[in-house]
Amino acid sequence: MAAASRARPPPRSAALRDGEVAADADWALNQRVAGGDRAAFQLLVLRHEGRLRSFLSRVAGSDADDLAQEALARAWTRARDYRGQGSYGAWVMGIGWRLFLDQRRTARRREGLAAGEDVPTSSDPRPASDAAIDAERLLAGLSPQERAALTLCFGHGCSHGEAAEIMGVPLGTLKSLVLRGRAKAQKMIGEGGAS
Repeated sequence: MAAASRARPPPRSAALRDGEVAADADWALNQRVAGGDRAAFQLLVLRHEGRLRSFLSRVAGSDADDLAQEALARAWTRARDYRGQGSYGAWVMGIGWRLFLDQRRTARRREGLAAGEDVPTSSDPRPASDAAIDAERLLAGLSPQERAALTLCFGHGCSHGEAAEIMGVPLGTLKSLVLRGRAKAQKMIGEGGAS
């Protein structure tokens, strides 16, 4: 009986522990950033810049680098706004997503674009494989919200909850975006295969 009362809880997975350690490290680094520590911010940038740029390149095309720079600049100036709820990476990607939406709204107002003409085109000079070109075309056929939802959930491995947090939408809305985006993508694939 005495041995049973001292039994340890089952061990948690190493991946979960590693994720918690990274989140704790990000929180501690951001606390230093809030105090003006540039070296701590450089470490956060090294950890999260690649994922941020990858996400933004999928949703914003050729504007991704500018948006990523602006998102990181805002993360620096608004370090005190990060409260440690959710991952730091999700917080920074959320900043990038909101900047993209703001940029899109401004461009629409300025150019008077109709709602159906907002498909971004990539002007990336790097050669791409046929599969990458096909993926870009497929994503270009989706709305920016559907594109972001699919990119976050399938391209970056975010949970629906994390993706909803990044995009600033309710969980149900995010799930609808994923389902709609997948259905549209599957339809486009089917139509392309039938041609």
